[in-house]
Amino acid sequence: MEWIADPDAAGGWLRERLDDDYETMHGVVPHGYEAYARIFHPGEVRSLLDRSVPTTDEWESMPDAEQQRLITLFDDQPISWADAAGAFGTTMHALAQWQHLVRTPADGDWRARIAPDGREFTSPDEGRMSPATLAAITRHLVAHTSTPDAGYVAVWEGWGGLLGGHGGSGRGFITFSDAPSRVPAWCSSMRANFENPFRKAKWHSGILSDEISKGARLELPGRDHVLFSAAPSVFADPDWILRAPWRDREAESHGFAPDAEHPSILWPDDRAWVMVSEIDYDSTIVAGSTELVRALCADPSLEALPIREGSSLHWDADEINR
Repeated sequence: MEWIADPDAAGGWLRERLDDDYETMHGVVPHGYEAYARIFHPGEVRSLLDRSVPTTDEWESMPDAEQQRLITLFDDQPISWADAAGAFGTTMHALAQWQHLVRTPADGDWRARIAPDGREFTSPDEGRMSPATLAAITRHLVAHTSTPDAGYVAVWEGWGGLLGGHGGSGRGFITFSDAPSRVPAWCSSMRANFENPFRKAKWHSGILSDEISKGARLELPGRDHVLFSAAPSVFADPDWILRAPWRDREAESHGFAPDAEHPSILWPDDRAWVMVSEIDYDSTIVAGSTELVRALCADPSLEALPIREGSSLHWDADEINR
């Protein structure tokens, strides 16, 4: 994967197929494709039926099978939208919205809801999926393009720490030491700003290089992205993170596991399809052929339904579960 310094040459065609507003999904998903699939990001569920927590002695005396049962009981588990609808007595359909599916009151928190059966449901991730889910989708995508080894991936520029900037990159790491405490650097910097308001802001590097941080963006309605050349087939491997130029190696040096932000837009060189994981959507949209959409919706490892061109995915577009 290589950075594209002239993103308009490769991705400018997308702008021509997008609307300037968000009345429908076409503020982020291009018009003009034969069919569209909505792939629902899984939510999470946790059982609250048994809140008793064993003591250390009780835990150590338990059989392994019982320990595993309790771990499963208290850990969050993936849950489909259809299963969530079943728990709350609502209807799963292509334009369902999570907050309505889990019967959120007007003043309620839709991110965590307790079902009548006592389980706690947590809302799906927005703008991202697990590497395994992305790999399952990609295996269908590469089977429906003549250029599986040539294409483009756009990453939203707003992910914290991705790009460098004046005044900060949007992230930091906390370290612990036995050394005597000193005045924090940020305190000195703040005082200096007040003492000299015309002091030039310092540049802080991000995950990507300074050249990329200061370079051109793929400018789309409401969203700007950093664009890279990428073989779509790369994302069929859950370990694609290890090959991503935006892999957060500094975080790894502090002991974190390898990580990279989720692709926002992915398409092959022949433009046979486009995959969009909009940062405010709890589902991913694939625009492509009827055969591709049919394959995605038939995959038992995915929860996907066909949607029509012009569909709205606004938070209040669910007219069935109101």
